[in-house]
Amino acid sequence: MADIVAVVTMNRDFVAGGGAPVFIMQSEKGLQEVAFLLEKIMDASAHDLKNGTIIIVDHQ
Repeated sequence: MADIVAVVTMNRDFVAGGGAPVFIMQSEKGLQEVAFLLEKIMDASAHDLKNGTIIIVDHQ
């Protein structure tokens, strides 16, 4: 089973509810930096959806 533990996006219209924290970034650089840090902190995997959104997933 896998759980989405965070969402990092540049477009708030792409996310709606769901319970995972959402981080809204203003630039591609910020998007990548925050996703990388969250991936390490949460010991999870970052998956780039290629639309300005990265999900952080805990694969258990």
